[in-house]
Amino acid sequence: MDLSTTPGRLRLLLAVLVLLSLAWGALAAFTASQYSAATAGVVSVREPLSLDALQIYQRLSDANDAATTAFLISGLEPAAVQQRYLADLTAAETGLEDAVARGGAGSGAIAHDLRTLATDIRLYDGEVQTAVADNRIGLPLGAAYLREASGLMRDKLLPKAKDLYAAENASLHGTSAHATGLPLIGGTAAAGLAVGTAFCLALRWLGRRTNRVFNVGLLAAGAAVVVSLGWLGAAYAVARGDLLDAQARGSATVEALAQVGIAAQEAHADESLTLIDNAGDKVVRVGDETYQADYTKKQDALGPGPGTLLTAAVTAARGTPAAPAVAATVRDAGSWFAAHHIVRTLDDNDMHGASVDSVLSTAPGTAGAAFVRLSSDISAASKLDQAVFDSTARSASGTYAGLAYGLAAGALIMAAGCAWGVSRRLAEYR
Repeated sequence: MDLSTTPGRLRLLLAVLVLLSLAWGALAAFTASQYSAATAGVVSVREPLSLDALQIYQRLSDANDAATTAFLISGLEPAAVQQRYLADLTAAETGLEDAVARGGAGSGAIAHDLRTLATDIRLYDGEVQTAVADNRIGLPLGAAYLREASGLMRDKLLPKAKDLYAAENASLHGTSAHATGLPLIGGTAAAGLAVGTAFCLALRWLGRRTNRVFNVGLLAAGAAVVVSLGWLGAAYAVARGDLLDAQARGSATVEALAQVGIAAQEAHADESLTLIDNAGDKVVRVGDETYQADYTKKQDALGPGPGTLLTAAVTAARGTPAAPAVAATVRDAGSWFAAHHIVRTLDDNDMHGASVDSVLSTAPGTAGAAFVRLSSDISAASKLDQAVFDSTARSASGTYAGLAYGLAAGALIMAAGCAWGVSRRLAEYR
């Protein structure tokens, strides 16, 4: 190729423009596929795994709460509470199976937590069933077994479940950050603008060399790169906006309410354990704290107030469908705390039966009714904003449908336009 002649330069220009078109098309299709895969991963893998981990955490905490609540009644425990306990354990085990199926047994910290939980759930249930059997026939030893089971849950099972949830939630946020990241799309857009500029310069050079003002082929290639850039940029902007909205108006509330729900369940278990021991002012140790002292710590952590879990939930839910239910949760928590204070007053004044009745009852004004309302509103609020996350994240995933193929087709149009436009000028020299 003799570059000292115009035909030689035209051949070089043709080769460069075609290669630039194909290279940018490959980069754009790769970019689209990366963002599409990350967004789909949020919806189909990372979010379900995070929900599995959250369900395991919540169900184990609720199972411990159900076990202690059932134990308050001497003899045969209430069927509804026993069914709740069994349903919680079954759901937790199902969540473990789903987590393994979606993520694989693998190795590392998450796999270790899954194996530990699967083993220790059976140990916990064995101790609870022993405690229940002793309680049915009136043996005091049942309370000791229940305390041991509760200790296993608090000291081993729940920390492992919390670690699992934290790891899966971090993976969800990491994948979401990849799906909304700027560097790759920024680099691809810059490359596309560079290719468009190259088309403009080529068109200008051809106009000067051949005295042709218009070149249909290069104009078509330029239009194709503009359309491709616009489609890629619009898809990214819409998907990114949807994912950020899904986090702000969906998962943020669910995460905050999960912490509220688990703290409330643990405090409810403390309430029951204090009554089971019927200790009044006697010290019943949980580490270095009494069960009542642990309840007080959970109450302080729940709030409301600056830096508390309930306040964090209200902040996260602001402007979302769950906001009214979260506001009701705050009111319910206050009612429950007030009812618990009455329970402790009754128990400390040798009215143990009345205090137990308040915890177990669902009549208005009792501690049991207040806790049921609290649990119900937490669940309702979580479902509302989880639905927001699901629908918005799925909408983001659908934005990339067909984009990679469209960009590849656009690159072929660009290459063909360049080849045709430059070839026609080259043919004039033959």
